[in-house]
Amino acid sequence: MAILLREADVEKLVTMDMAIEAVEQAFRLQGEYKVENIPRRRCRLNKGMLHVMSASLPTLGYAGLKSYTSVSGKPHFYVMLYGADGEMLAVIEADKLGQMRTGAATAVATKHMARRESSRMGVIGTGWQARAQVRALCAVSSFRNVVAYSRNPENRRKFCEEMTEATGVPAIAAETPEEAVRDKDIVITATDSKEPVLQGEWLSEGTHINAIGSNSLDRQELDVEAVRKCACIIVDSVEQAMLESGDLSKAAEADAFFWEDARELGLVVIGEFPGREDPGEITLFESQGIALEDIALAAKVYEKAAAEEMGEILPIK
Repeated sequence: MAILLREADVEKLVTMDMAIEAVEQAFRLQGEYKVENIPRRRCRLNKGMLHVMSASLPTLGYAGLKSYTSVSGKPHFYVMLYGADGEMLAVIEADKLGQMRTGAATAVATKHMARRESSRMGVIGTGWQARAQVRALCAVSSFRNVVAYSRNPENRRKFCEEMTEATGVPAIAAETPEEAVRDKDIVITATDSKEPVLQGEWLSEGTHINAIGSNSLDRQELDVEAVRKCACIIVDSVEQAMLESGDLSKAAEADAFFWEDARELGLVVIGEFPGREDPGEITLFESQGIALEDIALAAKVYEKAAAEEMGEILPIK
């Protein structure tokens, strides 16, 4: 029988270490061409959108889809997980799961692309996803501090207080986005901006960028010059990035980037393609957020729930 896992269940079951392990394993399988990922598709509703995406990991015995609505600014996320025999295993409320898998993807990319000695993190955006990003990076690296910027000073203050307490790493509020970028080893952009929030002229040699907010062609977090400066551009899915990445599409239109130069994270994880060849290179991970990540983490959450006999029984097969 299938089970229903609600947000409260997921909160109890999932850990960042679990998420990073699941996502790195999924990208390793991607690099070995042992998975299938179907990009997100969107349908209009009267006051919002329906989004659907799916993936399978045959060697692990799982497949599934993530569907969610965004109506009047309020999202509702669900993952439906299937076993190898096609049986429905779980329906999972997936807000927390989505935060964790996106943070985990950034952690995996940073592990394989950033300089080993990286210790200074900058963040533009202080929403719920930025929180997961900082937690994920602090789980895989040691940082001297985090410098965070968003347009709302009160949001910046609360974010820095929360992140300092949660990670033990001092988080400092920046007065400008430039402060969050200049002289940083790792920069995260986690916004829904339609105009660039990161200018290429602010970047230092050796910086690694994790850009997670430009998952629609009408969104752009990085200006064209920032993309032009990147020696290595890695995506979670080339197919999905071509459909959704406003950052890369705008750069391609300006001949500052060519799609044939993009590589998927799985190839970096298995060592087939270098995430960095020189300490001075500026590198970029463009994260669209793909179903492969959701299903890989959902499978881990389901396995733990089954072992602990958690979840509500659903009378379906």
